[in-house]
Amino acid sequence: MDAVFKALADPTRRKLLDQLYLHNGQTLGELCKHLDMTRQAVTKHLTVLEAANLVVTVWQGREKLHYLNPIPIQEIYDRWLNKYERRQLNALGELKRTLEDNTKETEHG
Repeated sequence: MDAVFKALADPTRRKLLDQLYLHNGQTLGELCKHLDMTRQAVTKHLTVLEAANLVVTVWQGREKLHYLNPIPIQEIYDRWLNKYERRQLNALGELKRTLEDNTKETEHG
């Protein structure tokens, strides 16, 4: 999971994942169109994404196609996010707002 968090920490890599989400199976050239950087720089970002298993590649003839692999993100969701149920988060958010409102009333009242 460390490799996944490292890969997701960079905004350029997140943009690449977003592009693959919109249109899966893109070549390096297609991905470069959406970024203002060299092919070498994009290749380095793709290498990090591949190492984290967030992107998988398939050769189709002479073209190397890049595909989004959402499984590592799902595993993060299952392990870290899913355990916080919406009901609990809503209750905590409401409690926070109530406490902030009471603090403001105390300061001004």
